[in-house]
Amino acid sequence: MNAPKIEILTMEDCPRTAETIAFVRSVAAELVPESPVTHTAVKDEGHARRLTFSGYPTVRVNGACLDGRRDHDAPPTRKPYGDVTLPPRWLLEAAILRALAPRSYLFLCVANSARSQMAEGIARSLAPADVTVASAGSEPAGVRPEAVQVLAEIGIDIASHHAKSVDDIPPAGVEAVITLCAEEVCPTWLGNAHRVHWGLPDPAAADSAGDLDAFRATRDELKRRLTVLFP
Repeated sequence: MNAPKIEILTMEDCPRTAETIAFVRSVAAELVPESPVTHTAVKDEGHARRLTFSGYPTVRVNGACLDGRRDHDAPPTRKPYGDVTLPPRWLLEAAILRALAPRSYLFLCVANSARSQMAEGIARSLAPADVTVASAGSEPAGVRPEAVQVLAEIGIDIASHHAKSVDDIPPAGVEAVITLCAEEVCPTWLGNAHRVHWGLPDPAAADSAGDLDAFRATRDELKRRLTVLFP
């Protein structure tokens, strides 16, 4: 996997340029320490059009905006990441992983009963046919019927899934690991793989167990992120 090229574009007088550069370089250093990160100061609207500037700031990985689009021209005053100036960390991580194009993914949480199972199902539905997707947990339990139900609502069948132990996953076959724990201590992965952490609340926790809306919220957030990862 070749190191992706990461570009940062900001208006010349942007007061948060240093913060943006530090943030992007910090995230990139964790995933791909060897990846070049460059910065360009946009001088005026004509310069912005020539660079297909997407608003302040613009961050691109291998020439594509973080959401995967290319040649995305927009007014220089636009905020491409909503009301926040910096892109969400998960969005930058997803864009870098997309550029790295791992051939195998592993989703981890503790019980492998809800979040990681839904992530596996959604990822399988989006990933290219030659990409392997799996999930596991440090304390595997049965797959939650609510997880099966809310994925069936969007046409994804995980009824045949079963919970698996992280100890049963051969490390040599995994190129990217995404941990999903929020309140708990996530399983430790000792293999050589790109790692990111997307902490999401457990819809199977005691205070939301049986609440389909909690499972739907987790499903929708996973789909939002994985659609960026597998556009």
